[in-house]
Amino acid sequence: MSIITISRGSYSKGKETAEKLAEKLGYTCIGRDVLIEASKHFNIPEVKLIRALYDAPSILDRFTYGKERYVSFIRRELLEWAQKDNIVYHGLAGHFFLQGIPHVLKVRINADIEDRIKEEMKREKISEEKARQVLLKDDYERRKWAIHLYGIDTADPSLYDLVLRIDCLCVDDAVDIISNAVNRPCFTTSPAAQQMIDDLVVSAQIESMLINEFPRVKCRVIDGVAHVTVFENISKKGKIESQLRDHLKSFETIKRIETHIDPII
Repeated sequence: MSIITISRGSYSKGKETAEKLAEKLGYTCIGRDVLIEASKHFNIPEVKLIRALYDAPSILDRFTYGKERYVSFIRRELLEWAQKDNIVYHGLAGHFFLQGIPHVLKVRINADIEDRIKEEMKREKISEEKARQVLLKDDYERRKWAIHLYGIDTADPSLYDLVLRIDCLCVDDAVDIISNAVNRPCFTTSPAAQQMIDDLVVSAQIESMLINEFPRVKCRVIDGVAHVTVFENISKKGKIESQLRDHLKSFETIKRIETHIDPII
């Protein structure tokens, strides 16, 4: 029982690898499903969620925190899937949202840029020059998005347990390598690791519930204690604590709330 995240660029065979891997292991394969569920759950058009996940931050987002809101919704949906265990997730943000969970096998799949260009030309029926331009822009935007939100470069190999290049290796080779790796004892779900996932899910649920009222809210649940940080005027602490108690009373697993005010400067 494990969780596998696959990060990849456009036309890098990552989706095909994820689907074949899930079929071989008997796992659930998750990709666009996360966006669709988040879109339905929070009544936000799917196109906005796609832009939030894949586009680089705009000047407007930096002031309105719109991107952070949408990413919060997506994070919640992905963590709720991960809580069920035995999944293969192929997408941009999986290795970010599941950081620190020991039984998550994080994989990066790269492909030769010239092969990617040929695939883009074929599927979109565009010129080589246009295909190259589109792919390079797409790669740049994805990296910029990650750096803006997390200070992490998706191209950094230290983020992953495995980095595979689809070139000499084919998709079936990649599937065999990943399936062999995930069977190692270190990637088997333990009770402690499952508790970490459970706590992350509750934290994400709390954040997504509060984020419209407190756009920069952060929550971390540890041993039934919700540590909630909001960015507000320190003079409002009493009012904020009362609001948080009202919001979180529906969470039966929360024994206590620790409120932290990060003052706005």
